Amino acid sequence: MYDFTIDQSSKTELYRDLHSALDALTDGEPDAVANMANAAALIWQYLPDLNWAGFYRLLDDTLVVGPFLGKPACIRIAIGDGVCGAAAKTRTTQLVEDVHTFPGHIACDAASRSELVVPIVHDGRLIGVLDLDSPSAARFDAADAAGCEALMALLAPRIAS
Repeated sequence: MYDFTIDQSSKTELYRDLHSALDALTDGEPDAVANMANAAALIWQYLPDLNWAGFYRLLDDTLVVGPFLGKPACIRIAIGDGVCGAAAKTRTTQLVEDVHTFPGHIACDAASRSELVVPIVHDGRLIGVLDLDSPSAARFDAADAAGCEALMALLAPRIAS
C-alpha cells in the first residue's frame, strides 16, 4: 500500500511531492499501462477540482484513450483535433481557460470548462498526452502546466515502449 504525504499549501510544494510520489510509484515498473494508471490515480487523488484525469496514447497516428479516472471518454482523437489533438500536433502544452472558446473542442464531458493537456515525448518521439479537465473555468495556470510537464518528463521513459 502506498500512503503519500502531499503538501498542498502551495502549488510548488504540491507538485514537488507529486513528483516524488510518482517516482516511487513507477520506479522499476516496466509496464506502461500500470504506470499510466497509477499516475492518473495519483493526479486524480491530489489535484483538486478535476472531473477527468488520464492519458491518450499515440497508436498508429491516432490518440487512443488510455488509463483515466472520470466519466467514459472519447476513444479516438485525430492528431490536430480538439485540445488533445492540438497538444499532440504541436508538441506543446495546451492550457485552455474556457474550452467553449477553443476552436474544434471535443466535448467528451459537457461539464468540462477548462483543460490542461501536456504532450508526452521521449527521445524525440510523441508517446501520448496527459489530459486534465475541470468543471471550473480557468482552473489551471502556469504553475499547473509546469508541474504537470515535470511529472510527464519523469513518466515518459517509464511508459515508452
